[in-house]
Amino acid sequence: MQNRSMPRATVIPELPYDDIGQAVDWLCETFGFSLRLRIADHRAQVNVGDGAVVLTRSSGARARQSLMVRVADVDAHHARVTAHGAAPRGAPVTYPYGERQYSVEDCGGHVWTFSQSVADVDPGAWGGTTGTL
Repeated sequence: MQNRSMPRATVIPELPYDDIGQAVDWLCETFGFSLRLRIADHRAQVNVGDGAVVLTRSSGARARQSLMVRVADVDAHHARVTAHGAAPRGAPVTYPYGERQYSVEDCGGHVWTFSQSVADVDPGAWGGTTGTL
């Protein structure tokens, strides 16, 4: 059953923020996400490609979270983030496992890694082992 009040994604991360409005604005302007749904001042849903993230109001002390998001052009995304005043933890790097990635901390202290597939690499070629793919 589809519910218009809930994102379609199978896995939906929830991240706490002190100020939901600020977080929505920052994530949409800086990362290029879009607002899906806002619930008063205590909860929001943002679209992230074909997925979603739920933003919840922080209840005080919280652990920082990290997320990985696939993008079509990691260099263009890095340029967008930098242009909006965020400070990535370095330039995008291409790794032996076929991904080009960079990480950046958001306005709530959560670390986002943005990743672009640049090659189809057998995991055994870089020391990985596979389970069910």
